[in-house]
Amino acid sequence: MIVLVMGITAVWVQHAQSQIPLSPAFPNLFFSNPVDLQHPGDGSNRLFVVEQAGVIRVFDNDPAVTSALVFLDIQSRVTSGDELGLLGLAFHPDFASNNFFFVYYTAPSPLRSVIARYAVDPANPDQGNPASEVILLEVLQPFDHHNAGQIAFSPDDGYLYIALGDGDLPGQGQNTGTLLGSLLRIDVDGGGGSKQSRMLMPDCGAGSNANYTIPADNPLADGPGNDCDEIWAYGLRNPWRFSFDPETGQLWTADVGDNDYEEIDIITPGGNYGWNTMEGLHCFDPPVGCDQTGLTLPVWEYAHDGQSKSVTGGYVYRGSIAPALLGQYIYADYIDGRIWALDYNGGSPVNTLLIDTDLNLSTFGVGQDHELYVVAYDGTIYWFTVTRYVAPDGDDTGGNDCTDESFPCLTIAHAVDQANSGDTLHIASGIYVEPGLVIDKGLHVRAQGVVVKQ
Repeated sequence: MIVLVMGITAVWVQHAQSQIPLSPAFPNLFFSNPVDLQHPGDGSNRLFVVEQAGVIRVFDNDPAVTSALVFLDIQSRVTSGDELGLLGLAFHPDFASNNFFFVYYTAPSPLRSVIARYAVDPANPDQGNPASEVILLEVLQPFDHHNAGQIAFSPDDGYLYIALGDGDLPGQGQNTGTLLGSLLRIDVDGGGGSKQSRMLMPDCGAGSNANYTIPADNPLADGPGNDCDEIWAYGLRNPWRFSFDPETGQLWTADVGDNDYEEIDIITPGGNYGWNTMEGLHCFDPPVGCDQTGLTLPVWEYAHDGQSKSVTGGYVYRGSIAPALLGQYIYADYIDGRIWALDYNGGSPVNTLLIDTDLNLSTFGVGQDHELYVVAYDGTIYWFTVTRYVAPDGDDTGGNDCTDESFPCLTIAHAVDQANSGDTLHIASGIYVEPGLVIDKGLHVRAQGVVVKQ
């Protein structure tokens, strides 16, 4: 595919399908309309799943886990359905010491997006305290869609980033006097200590419930009035999911399109991503001859072909199970279930179809080991199952049975021998596991049918 962008020819490469299948990561667990998956970053190896109606569940990151506990239940505060609900979860960078976590939910009467802080029950690390709510920010919503819903802390600056859709109001993406259609950046710690001289008071989010400050290096920061100081980037339509690459710090955002195109953006401070002047790389309003001056165009777009019409943003892969995907942005389409890998380092992007599923994929998540999880709205969490080729046990060199150089060529016995206590041993589809194999080194084993000696 070749597209012409502002007079410059850019070659975009679309590769055919690469067979990387999915399998249930936690076959004993089922969730009700899951929309987010996070880990707390505290070394506990737990995962937290957000259910749209207003419940967060917690469980150990173990394929053999049989139950997920209720961590937080705020259904009485949440209005849910369609694009509304409890939509996002983020753990404070110092969660291990302060026990703070943050949520994004929609509340009724009036309809509004709420960003709130909660604390964990001191007596139970698997129980959030509903009575501990502190509301940071509320944004009125004109309609029950285009609300976005992602929140996340940057690994570089420690600030909280918040995605808001345009509320389905024409022109809001280009209006920096509103928080709608923007990605926000705020300080949830109040700017105390050495930060104090660099902080501004809330601007467009000001009100009786505003409990945050604004970093003075926010690109539109100029004090109350005029542009909204909370804005980090704008010109977005419905940025349902965004994520930070933990190695580069780049902020990747998938922005759900209107009638024709979905787009992937890399967010930079002050960037105007074009909506609703443009949809993807194409003029929208007006449909031809639009003024593209000052706009930041997406690094990738795809057209609505058949059922593809709602991008689900993912993560840059930094795990170890699928080394061929390292450094690539993994994303999906919610409607048709396809999952792609986008390889982009500033040059010509290469997009590869990984798998075509029949699932409605609502979100992605990563564990503390950086492995990627794919969350289906039907309640199942999946992960990539990569076939690795191994030699018969007893042949630690691999021999002629190791036919794929992309993956490690080890027997199970050799892999166990080289592992350290507490490591995760990934035993994926295609590996022969000896009947009755016992592993007694305290390893975390990601396979079924393997006996782990306690």
